[in-house]
Amino acid sequence: MDELVGGVRAAAWPLIRNDLGLSYAEIGLALAIPGLLGSALEPVVGVLGDTPRRRAVVVGSGAVFTLSVALTAGAVGFWSLLIALAVGNPATSGFVSLSQAALMDLAPARRERLMAWWTLVGSLGYVGGPLLLAVALALGAGWRGALLVLAVAAAILAVAARRVPAAPRATPVRNALRGAVSALSERDVVRWLTVLKAADLLLDVFHGFLALYLVDVAGTSPGAAGLAVAVWTGAGLLGDAALIPMLGRVPGWTYLRATAVVVVPAYAAFLLVDSFAAKFVLLAVLGLVNAGWYAIPKAALYDALPGRSGTAVAVSGFAGLVHSAVPAVFGAAAGAFGLAPVMWALILAPVAILALVPRR
Repeated sequence: MDELVGGVRAAAWPLIRNDLGLSYAEIGLALAIPGLLGSALEPVVGVLGDTPRRRAVVVGSGAVFTLSVALTAGAVGFWSLLIALAVGNPATSGFVSLSQAALMDLAPARRERLMAWWTLVGSLGYVGGPLLLAVALALGAGWRGALLVLAVAAAILAVAARRVPAAPRATPVRNALRGAVSALSERDVVRWLTVLKAADLLLDVFHGFLALYLVDVAGTSPGAAGLAVAVWTGAGLLGDAALIPMLGRVPGWTYLRATAVVVVPAYAAFLLVDSFAAKFVLLAVLGLVNAGWYAIPKAALYDALPGRSGTAVAVSGFAGLVHSAVPAVFGAAAGAFGLAPVMWALILAPVAILALVPRR
């Protein structure tokens, strides 16, 4: 559900920008400020995930998430949009992240594969979001209609979340908070947090600006840009499906390093070529080979904190406080220098993977 909402919004940014009269800087703030609030509250949410309050946090966050989607559909300007997104991002931490923590607790020995399945389901949302937007546009409902449909579906899912398993090992809140802070000094925790946030440059950050880049720099129409986003996410879906059997044959870190080697020239070529058809092909390549860039390091983070899945969520929030400023910096730089040169900064993602992921 989270990725469906994000998929619709990412593909609809050119339409949202035109309807609400947003600048690049405002779009950057609309992406960054909610992320900052979510990251600020995620440590608290993660700490609660290791206490008896896990289920209550998931259900309550689901209700707030639903409200956020409905408010986004009714946005009339920058401030109303910002408020809607600022309400929803912290709710996502409780609704989605603690559900993920519960999944990681079910079978610790299979975390890498379970995270691959988790990512595959998310990819269905990435692909479904732009397609849902296309259907809504064809029916005359627009991006607002697509989000209203998802708000209804999210409300149903929030009620179903009452069956999320409780924490397997309840810990007092004070002890859980102390453990989350101390985890930030552990070498493996810091390594995998850094890999996660670096890889996100060519995942969520790229996703957030891809449609705008194709419309404003490559000169395509909003409809063609939405189709291109669907191509990228569709290739990612295929990559996520292929990753599950592959992890039984190839170590996760080997896969990360090999795909990073491919992404460096592929992303550079995507920015350099003028042909829209060639960009389509390269988008498909990028979507296919960066599958696993979230699942593998996130599973490694959970493995680095055995028995403390909520703490893994909490430390992700600490790291996210820094990472949440990236969209705002990106948007401000695009407003000052243009979007085309700023897109080159995202090549730091595969470079960081090659630098930080161990060879064995």
